[in-house]
Amino acid sequence: MSVMDRDILKVLFTKEEIAQRVAALGEEMRQDLEGKEPLFISVLRGAFIFMADITRACQVPCDVEFIAVSSYQNATASSGVVKITHDIQQDISGRHLVVIEDILDSGNTLAFLRQYFLTKGAASVKICTLLDKPSRRTKAIHADYVGFEVPDEFVVGYGLDYAQKYRNLPYIGVLKPEVYGQ
Repeated sequence: MSVMDRDILKVLFTKEEIAQRVAALGEEMRQDLEGKEPLFISVLRGAFIFMADITRACQVPCDVEFIAVSSYQNATASSGVVKITHDIQQDISGRHLVVIEDILDSGNTLAFLRQYFLTKGAASVKICTLLDKPSRRTKAIHADYVGFEVPDEFVVGYGLDYAQKYRNLPYIGVLKPEVYGQ
């Protein structure tokens, strides 16, 4: 057991369950995106592990990009203000985009990004999220592809963090409340 494992209250999804779901999502996306040569855009930092796995699972010709946004600043809830800290580097006019996100929580970030990319001329914007937490939604937005629905608990692992830690756990677990001061 690692030091990080001791901070986990319970495991929600094992690395094997994640791998199975990513494979199934990749196949679903392959069928939907065939012939479109999509641009996958990973929302950094939390989605980078999921992005690598989902692009391998979705066997279509594609390109990848990265965007970094901030709305949490080491807190456990979104501030509601989304700020781009690293923008994509290519023209997306007429492209079919798939935004890859770690978790759809309040919806602030993904609602902002969908509108931002459409304004920049994207032909379409689909959303693929590893985790969906609908109980926290404040924006009317949904994901086109969802890995798992999660309860209103603070989750980490497989790219998701608390204060930049726990991203490298191979599973998704609930962080003990005493770790983040609740």
